[in-house]
Amino acid sequence: MAGGIGIGLCLTFVALLVVGTYSAAAGLVGSGAGGRAVGLTKGAVPAKYQALVEKWGNLCPAISPPLLAAQLYSESGWNPSAVSPADARGIAQFIPGTWAGHGIDGDGDGDRDIWDPNDAIPSAASYDCELAQDVRSVPGDATSNMLAAYNAGAYAVIKYGGVPPYKETQGYVKAITTLAKSFARPVGRVAPSQQAAGAIYFAQKQLGTPYLWGGNGTPDQGGRFDCSGLTKAAYETVGIELPRVANDQYNAGPHPSRDELLPGDLVFFSDDLTNSREIRHVGLYVGGGYMINAPFTGAVIRFDKIDTPDYFGATRVTKDGAESLPVRSGTGRPS
Repeated sequence: MAGGIGIGLCLTFVALLVVGTYSAAAGLVGSGAGGRAVGLTKGAVPAKYQALVEKWGNLCPAISPPLLAAQLYSESGWNPSAVSPADARGIAQFIPGTWAGHGIDGDGDGDRDIWDPNDAIPSAASYDCELAQDVRSVPGDATSNMLAAYNAGAYAVIKYGGVPPYKETQGYVKAITTLAKSFARPVGRVAPSQQAAGAIYFAQKQLGTPYLWGGNGTPDQGGRFDCSGLTKAAYETVGIELPRVANDQYNAGPHPSRDELLPGDLVFFSDDLTNSREIRHVGLYVGGGYMINAPFTGAVIRFDKIDTPDYFGATRVTKDGAESLPVRSGTGRPS
C-alpha cells in the first residue's frame, strides 16, 4: 500500500497514535452494542450472485439472504466448479442423489444443471424451505430447526423436539447462524471487539520487520510476515484462530462502516469493490485513519493510511465469527 509513514519518521505522531490506540482499545469492552442485521453487506456476496441470493434468500421465513449466503460460502466459497471428496458438486455442493430429488430449474431454461449457479442457488433455497416445512411443527427457532434438519435429517429434529444433541449438528447450526452475521448489513452499531488491544500490541511489536510473501513469522522465516500472516498472528495471541488468507479473514465477524471503525478492526483492500473473494490486502486498524500492515516485498511492517481508492471495508473480529469459518485450502493466496 502506498502513502505510508516511514518507520523512524514522525515519531511524535507515532507516539500519540500508540497512546490513543491503547486508550481506545482499553475502553472497548462493554462499550456499544450490536444492531440487528438485515440484508446483505456490500461486496460480501460476489456481484454476479447477489441478485440470486437476495431473491431466493426470501423464499420462506426460515431463511434470509445472509443465511443463504453463509451456507453457500461455507459449502463452496462461491466456487461453481467445486467438487468434494464425497462427490458434492457445484456452488451449493449437492450430492447427485439429493439433486435428483430436490434440484429445480431456477432460471426457467428447461434444464436442472447442478453446475449452474442459476439453478443451484435457487435449489439450495428451495431445499432449505422444504426442510423447514418438514419440521414446521417442532417447537423452537424455525431457522435453527431447518439447519439441524439439513445436517442431521428432519427425523432427528422431530424426534428430539428441536436441534438434536449431536455435537456436529449443534456446531453446524451455530456456525451458519454466526457466519450469516458476516454477510448481513448491520443496522446500528457493531459490537466492539474484546480482543483488540492484545492484537494491536502484537502488531506494534512487529513494526520495522521486513515483509515476506507467505510469511508466518516463524523462526526459519526470520520472524517476517505478509499482510494476512501478520493479522492472523496478531489475533492468535488473543486466542482467535483466523484463516490464512485475507479474503477468508473478511468473514470473521460483522462489518462496521468507515465512520464506525475502532482499533483492532481488520481493514481490507481490493481492485474489485463488488467481490470480497478478490480482496488482496489486509491491515489492522489502529485509529486516526491508519493501520499497521505488512505492505509488499521490499517494505517493512509500518503504519499506512487506509483511505485509498481500493479500500474495500472492515471486519470486527469475533471468536465465534472466526470459529464459524470453514476450513478450506486454496481459497485465496497470501498477500
